[in-house]
Amino acid sequence: MSTLPPYVVVSRPVRSGEERISGSRSRTTARSGPMREIGIVSLAVLLYFLVRGMMDSTAALAGQHAHWLVDLERRLGIFHEPGMQRWALGQDWLVWAVNAVYIYGHWPVLIATMGWLIWKRRDQFPVYRSALLISGAIGLVVFVVFPMAPPRFLPEAGFVDTVTLHTNAYRVLQPPSFTNQYAAMPSLHVGWNLLMGIAIFRTTRHPLWRTFAIVMPLAMYIATVLTANHFLLDGVVGSVIAINGLALASRISALKRERDVF
Repeated sequence: MSTLPPYVVVSRPVRSGEERISGSRSRTTARSGPMREIGIVSLAVLLYFLVRGMMDSTAALAGQHAHWLVDLERRLGIFHEPGMQRWALGQDWLVWAVNAVYIYGHWPVLIATMGWLIWKRRDQFPVYRSALLISGAIGLVVFVVFPMAPPRFLPEAGFVDTVTLHTNAYRVLQPPSFTNQYAAMPSLHVGWNLLMGIAIFRTTRHPLWRTFAIVMPLAMYIATVLTANHFLLDGVVGSVIAINGLALASRISALKRERDVF
């Protein structure tokens, strides 16, 4: 009887029980992956609000910074917010619309978009998750270093808080104890909605959703101004921070892929 050479290794067939265990582990990993990602984002959002709410920003300093920004916009020739809001206040339907966009067009859009990404485009989810975390961290630093009162705190300039005037829904959805009233600069309402618009536009070819991806961030930008929650430059800075956060997150993702390959 012939024997096999000593250097030949005979692989042992995998028993059906081991196959079941391996398959079970794969299914468990597939299920736990999305839950882990959701947990990371939820914890980050909670920490964001806790840190933002605990920041000790004085009203006097935040007011000084707001007046500085008003002077800057005047020098640039773009201080049009009071005139824009005066015109909007004469249009009841428009006031209702911008209030609705500001209240319901931010967190619901973020949650729905990130949920869709983790469900349908899981390969893209980590990039936008990281972009939110990076831009949020930058925003917190700015809030601490440069607190700023929103336009609604400058009634002497003609601003009206349309959201509080017509509804308490926003204060219920985002309790004051979890917010810093002097964190107008940058506007992550605008920046994060822009991120979600980019995510939707890049990951779908449906014309309706692509139209929504373009219109939604613009509508939020307009709403932040017409509700007197942000100055024009707040939205610009928020958008720049969000785009840079996305660029950095994309670079990190690319480096990770290269490392996995090699």
